Amino acid sequence: MSGTPLNLAAAADSWLAAAVPAPSIEYRALSPMLIVFGVAVVMVLVEAFAPRRSRYLLHLILGLGGMGVALGAVIGLRGSNQTVVVGAVAVDGVTLFLQGTILVVSILGLLFIAERRADRLPIAKEGPGTWSLTASRGVDGFTPQAASMPGSSDEIAAARAGVATTEVFPLTLFAVAGLMLFPASNDLLTMFIALEVLSLPLYLLCGLARRRRLLSQEAALKYFLLGAFSSAFFLYGMALLYGYAGTIRLSGIADAVTRDTSDSHTLAILGVAMLAVGLLFKIGAVPFQSWVPDVYQGAPTSITAFMAAATKIAAVGALLRVLYIAVPGLRDDWRPVLAAIAIATMVVGAVMAITQTDMKRMLAYSAVAHAGFILTALVAANTAGVSSVLFYLAVYGFGTLGAFAVVSLVRDENGDEATALSAWAGMGRRSPWLATIFSLFLLSFAGIPLTSGFIAKFAVFEAASSGGATPLVIVGVITSAIAAFFYIRVIVLMFFTDAPDTPPTLVSPTLTTSVIALTAAATLVLGIFPQPLLDLAENAATFAR
Repeated sequence: MSGTPLNLAAAADSWLAAAVPAPSIEYRALSPMLIVFGVAVVMVLVEAFAPRRSRYLLHLILGLGGMGVALGAVIGLRGSNQTVVVGAVAVDGVTLFLQGTILVVSILGLLFIAERRADRLPIAKEGPGTWSLTASRGVDGFTPQAASMPGSSDEIAAARAGVATTEVFPLTLFAVAGLMLFPASNDLLTMFIALEVLSLPLYLLCGLARRRRLLSQEAALKYFLLGAFSSAFFLYGMALLYGYAGTIRLSGIADAVTRDTSDSHTLAILGVAMLAVGLLFKIGAVPFQSWVPDVYQGAPTSITAFMAAATKIAAVGALLRVLYIAVPGLRDDWRPVLAAIAIATMVVGAVMAITQTDMKRMLAYSAVAHAGFILTALVAANTAGVSSVLFYLAVYGFGTLGAFAVVSLVRDENGDEATALSAWAGMGRRSPWLATIFSLFLLSFAGIPLTSGFIAKFAVFEAASSGGATPLVIVGVITSAIAAFFYIRVIVLMFFTDAPDTPPTLVSPTLTTSVIALTAAATLVLGIFPQPLLDLAENAATFAR
């Protein structure tokens, strides 16, 4: 009799193992994300065990190499249309296009983050024979000791010792991994996990600026607090949709909406509204845009560029999947609301950008206006809307990254970034090439012909018109004209205004200059020869259910 309990326990364990089969994990389909996650973990080990002097180079090689291999894996998966990991992740045309775009933007963003020649921090030697790494070499844009008070003796000592915050590299790779998973998520729980994985590193990175530490920490705190509220809304919406459909899988929610014969769908509509709060916050749409100018201004410029480009790409992809896969049966309910949000976003972004006197804040409100243009195509609720959004996101990512990279090259007498608009007066005479390239980015944002921005806006307006959203197109054209005013105002300031008495200095570091050249070339080439990318976006506009 003594062996009977053991036998019963063994039988119970055997029954549970049979009742809950292990999920099938399709490693090849997940390889792009697994590669980036794996490289991020290796970077953490490098940060823990590698000598301090070798970490920067190791991180740069691992980061660029890992994302390059992941991009190759994305290309190798072209044509896939399946759900993997028991339906939790979708690997389809939209996922692969967005993941490829995120990786390309992230590779350029990592080069920008790794820049060490744009900023030099002069430190006086304290005696014969003393030597300072910081005094002899350029420094990155991140504080040498994030845990110390701004201006404290600990921070000054860390700067004198040439300490570099190389933790930014693994944090960036973890954010990239979350960004790749976000638009690929095929159930709400996976989407929430991806949201947190991409958000938490960005909260930290926003507070690590070497200069203007207090402004940077304020930006990080605002982003964290408002991001936490938006995550809570997302969770509440997920709970409501689970209560309505009995599942968190997007296709299961769509099936529940189809089976529901009532006309109200109240619980489903409330759930989608709560989810949209969390997603629209990341996109920076009105009325959830209040964090954008403050965070973009306070964060290190390289982080601002990476976040402005990559986060919007991933968040729009996630919103696409929710609206087109989970609740297509409720399009008559969400289309009018999304149209109103798109109009408010375009108008607020364009009008507020006119009033700005800081370059980074102006570009922040420009990003808000672009979010409205992207939402215009989502309202179309057709295949043309999906393909135009994909093209717009790629174009927007390149232009935004390049514009912020240019901003980082203009420095005042103290070495800080000269972001005041008045400091840019006469820039065209002192550095005609830099002013010309920045004008190219601004003209692309304005949607001027022969730039990629013109093709992108034309595509989203055409999709909206074909979807019956003609009023949105009219508002979009008007706000584009308003936006053109403040873009052209900057161009006039650079080329047709006298320089200030103490003009800013211009730096030309290698990595940042390379990023600017590549993004400017992409902006121009995609404006003249857009068809290959348009065809790629059109072929990628497929969802796996």
